[in-house]
Amino acid sequence: MKKVMIAFAAMLISLSANAQSILGDSISLTARVGYSLGGTAPVGLPRTIRHMNSYTLMPNFQFGIDAERRISPLMGVMLGLRLENKGMQVDARVKNYHMAIEQGTQHLEGQFTGDVKTKVNEWMFTVPVMAAFHVGDDVRLKAGMYASYVLSRQFEGYAYGGYLRVGGPTGAKINIGEASGQRGDYDFSNHMRRLQVGLTVGCDWTLCEKWGGYLDLNWGLNGIHHSNFKTIEQTLYPIFATVGATYNL
Repeated sequence: MKKVMIAFAAMLISLSANAQSILGDSISLTARVGYSLGGTAPVGLPRTIRHMNSYTLMPNFQFGIDAERRISPLMGVMLGLRLENKGMQVDARVKNYHMAIEQGTQHLEGQFTGDVKTKVNEWMFTVPVMAAFHVGDDVRLKAGMYASYVLSRQFEGYAYGGYLRVGGPTGAKINIGEASGQRGDYDFSNHMRRLQVGLTVGCDWTLCEKWGGYLDLNWGLNGIHHSNFKTIEQTLYPIFATVGATYNL
């Protein structure tokens, strides 16, 4: 991942140095760096999730560049490239939540009641394609779609402080402790998609001649897991807002 980030940074520096000679005046370039806040969540909180105990911020940094071609004084078409991280770490209280876990050497599956701690982390390349609308000289509204290719995938955690009914709500009761070997560990990283698509809307604004800021909202249209993955009953969608700084090249 470090090599990918170095190569991406070198590409941005090269484009910055040669933007005008390569593109002329017909296309404008904007570099951006931001921080994303959000998570992977179902649309609508299911009844099986009773309470959010904690939410921990992750290093969800975004680095990118956009090219815009004006098609009129007010309208333009944008194409971008991002290297970004989307992650979250949450601790939630659940009731009758379907789980598949490992407790020591045992594999258990059924309905869990207790606390669940989950860490999700994904590094990806993202390509957004957007329509742009300019409000005066300093504000640019944008909306479109994006496609992401996930480079690294992590979805793991553990269930603790409760019990699991094997097979269903009336199955045998297995106590799930809090210490290592007593809690129920899980790792569903290999069931995550490589390709994600979604909608993106946002706003760029200019603060001075070159520098500005931006605010984006990205909403995934497909879940982060493959469609045949049924261990987690709800489909989890990546929903993130990003705020950051821009530099007009």
